[in-house]
Amino acid sequence: MFVITENIKDFLNLQKLAYVATVSHDGRPNISPKGTVIGWDSETLAFADIRSPDTMRNLKDHPDVEINVIDPLSRKGFLFQGKASIVEDESVYAKILNHYRQNGVKSKINSIVLVAVSNVSDVTSPLYDVGISEEEIRSKWQKHFANL
Repeated sequence: MFVITENIKDFLNLQKLAYVATVSHDGRPNISPKGTVIGWDSETLAFADIRSPDTMRNLKDHPDVEINVIDPLSRKGFLFQGKASIVEDESVYAKILNHYRQNGVKSKINSIVLVAVSNVSDVTSPLYDVGISEEEIRSKWQKHFANL
């Protein structure tokens, strides 16, 4: 198991958009945006099923997932791989639900998914490969978003 560090947990708390990839029963990929991915403990991520019928259906057949979380300004982040399970233990569900409520999640939560992380990879923009600094990349994307 990979250890989810406090730095990674802080990154996940700061970034409010992740993409969860699953596979359907007939082998089709499904990517679903999630605004609730958290580092639950040192080996496990969690996310809430708020409006994810395809993701939840896919996880019942194929628990393998990948989760991609990227800082849109620095173009750095993480790719997590693991096996997902839908929380059935009422006390665990209540603890995670309480965490979401205390952190401002107001949407109806249909279920909660835990992901036992087996691997994590750093993700960085190819711009870093050609010597562009993080400050330059951040500046570029801040200007881009400011002009939208």
